[in-house]
Amino acid sequence: MGLAMKFSIFSVTDHYPDRDRTIGQFYDQLLDEIGHAEELGFANYFLAEHHFHAYGVVSSPAVLLAAAARQTSRIGLGPAVAVLPFHNPLRLAEEYAMLDQLSGGRLVLGVGSGYLQHEYDGFNIGPWEKRQRFDEALEILERAWTGAPVTFHGYYHHVDQVRLAITPVATPPLWVAVIRPEAAYHVGRQGRNIMLIPYASASNIEDLAEIVGAYRRGRTEVGLTGTGDVAVALHTYVGAADGDVREEVGPAIQQYTDTRLYHRSHRDYDELDAAELVLFGDADKVEKRIAKLAGLGATHLMALSNFGGLDAKLVRASMTRLAAVTATAAT
Repeated sequence: MGLAMKFSIFSVTDHYPDRDRTIGQFYDQLLDEIGHAEELGFANYFLAEHHFHAYGVVSSPAVLLAAAARQTSRIGLGPAVAVLPFHNPLRLAEEYAMLDQLSGGRLVLGVGSGYLQHEYDGFNIGPWEKRQRFDEALEILERAWTGAPVTFHGYYHHVDQVRLAITPVATPPLWVAVIRPEAAYHVGRQGRNIMLIPYASASNIEDLAEIVGAYRRGRTEVGLTGTGDVAVALHTYVGAADGDVREEVGPAIQQYTDTRLYHRSHRDYDELDAAELVLFGDADKVEKRIAKLAGLGATHLMALSNFGGLDAKLVRASMTRLAAVTATAAT
């Protein structure tokens, strides 16, 4: 098919306390899947950062990914996303610089401002603060990673001649999470990469074209060439045969959608499949949907493979089949 796309694995790390899988066992499962993703040749493994709810039980992706760094050697490791308004930017810069050093320069960094009200309430931060907190934190983090002393005086953060003792091996690749075309446009003008989860806000996969168009327009207006990296996360399950997929993954996606906390979340299997906001099916069907993603402007698939308490054996089998699909798509 010859698609110029990158392929990574992503987990929101949603947990279900009433199931027989403990949090510790879930962490072990994620570490196993990171190793499997490396064996299969995926570019990166991303983990979401979430707080105060079983919606996601990795509050510090750097901690779990540091463990993964010691049992892998090639795959990129990072958060999708580090929620900047919740952190002291110098502390976050140090933490992820350590992960980059421990992994030999394999940090891949997604950043965002967050969207869940209970998390903002838990940290006693008003949602009206998020934009300025995000902008200040990102500027401080990037300046600190140069290794030069940082002086910065904003509304929320004040830094006077602070130099980090730990910096990344090299400047890590960075993506900014977006939902709306307006945000994509501004990130494009900044020359940054974007990542998004269409499931969270789109009515169907065609909505992606508007966001990508706004992003590319922003890049063009400031004289940038190239497409930038448009990373799109979709729930993914590749079955051995299309007829088996609903039975195998249906209960997991139902559990996932029944417990999600954001807009447009409570759609069933048929609605999501009809909107093409999931990659569910046999290899042929999933390959066609990946080609459509590329046609809409995506350059990077983040396959959300572990969700809804899906059995670990099914997750691994799906990842293995997906790797075969992506190898075909890239040739």
